[in-house]
Amino acid sequence: MTLFRLARYGCASRSLSARPVLARRSLATAKETITKLEQVTGPAKAKADTSRRKTNFPGAANSYFTPDLVLTKAMEPVATYQVMDTDGMVADPRHEPGVSEELAVGIYRDMVTVRSMDKVLYEAQRQGRISFYLTGYGEEAIVGSAAALNPRDVMFGQYREAGALVHRGFTLNQIMDQCFGNHRDLSHGRQMPVHYGSRDLHFVTISSPLATQIPQAAGAAYALKRQGEGRCVMCYFGDGAASEGDFHAALNMATTLECPVIFFCRNNGFAISTPAAEQYRGDGVASRGIGYGMDTIRCDGNDVWAVYNATRKARALAVEQNRPVLIEALTYRVSHHSTSDDSSAYRSAKEVEEWQRRDNPVTRLRKWLEHRGWWDADREAAATAEIKDAIMAAFRRAESTTLPPVEMAFTDVYAAPEMSPALQAQKREVEALLKKYPEYYKVDDFAKPE
Repeated sequence: MTLFRLARYGCASRSLSARPVLARRSLATAKETITKLEQVTGPAKAKADTSRRKTNFPGAANSYFTPDLVLTKAMEPVATYQVMDTDGMVADPRHEPGVSEELAVGIYRDMVTVRSMDKVLYEAQRQGRISFYLTGYGEEAIVGSAAALNPRDVMFGQYREAGALVHRGFTLNQIMDQCFGNHRDLSHGRQMPVHYGSRDLHFVTISSPLATQIPQAAGAAYALKRQGEGRCVMCYFGDGAASEGDFHAALNMATTLECPVIFFCRNNGFAISTPAAEQYRGDGVASRGIGYGMDTIRCDGNDVWAVYNATRKARALAVEQNRPVLIEALTYRVSHHSTSDDSSAYRSAKEVEEWQRRDNPVTRLRKWLEHRGWWDADREAAATAEIKDAIMAAFRRAESTTLPPVEMAFTDVYAAPEMSPALQAQKREVEALLKKYPEYYKVDDFAKPE
């Protein structure tokens, strides 16, 4: 039909009676060409050669031509990498993590520490002793990702990565100081609870707005690439943050500039109260990485060794080949989103209890340790008591520590050593209020300026 059109419109300057003759000649020529091709290659190969010719368009270099109108909607589901099942049994010995007893037990203790700490601080908020809190119940296997990194790798967190920070060396005292916002807090009380940060541990301070850390991580990775020090960036976020535009901008930047960054998505099934089924229609978050031409791994986020192995592989690709990697760790958020949320409004208690019973990442690792003779009931009891005592000691110390001096609210705002006129005016206004209403502002709770 196409050849007929070309023949028809190609003879527009000729007489109408000549057009059918030329059309028949053009069709005959086309048929003759196809017949000769079939004689040489066979009918199937001839069809393939005419329908699989590679395109030359710069916008999609790997595409090919086809005479078929194809609506591409589905792809093969991305497989989920798993090392051990819910009973702590490893199906394929080739994927054993190959870690020492010391490291394995240390990871387990960190997971137990975070779980116990979450319980104490969540209850403290309910009692009005701290202002806000977010737990990581059900997502403790995040510790495995930190164990697979180099201590000098840069971390960007969201707000359920306390386990990764604890494994890197952030102390219970530092966590408690931050949640209480006292004068020992590294940010001097300027951040809301759970927004940790540590220059010494290469952990960038957490920011409340969703997904802002993702393009920042891509940019930081590009800087590390230029420095050539063999370091990478780990960027944590949830499935809700992956629905923000910043996520897409960051992935595109990282792939085109070949940045050594690992994008680690904790897909726990909920963006606050929005379930995954209402967030997207594609195959999770992993399929988006593939769409950007990025190496992508989907793993069981409740399996600490799957998380560990996936991160080790991703880091090798990032550092050795400057290839960004997206890891989607499938897990389940057992807790409420935060102390400002009541998840019973959008899911049943039975669903939560079933996940806790059936697929608990802490229990799974404990069983793995027990299978190897590295853990038992006596060690469990001793560790639980020791960890609880350490948490409560840090809690009491932080709660009894005075708040930062009021003046700290006006320092470190701008790089200039002196306050701007606007800040000076605000400071005078606050001082006047404190002097006029000391009983309402509890001025004795604040440390005195040095």
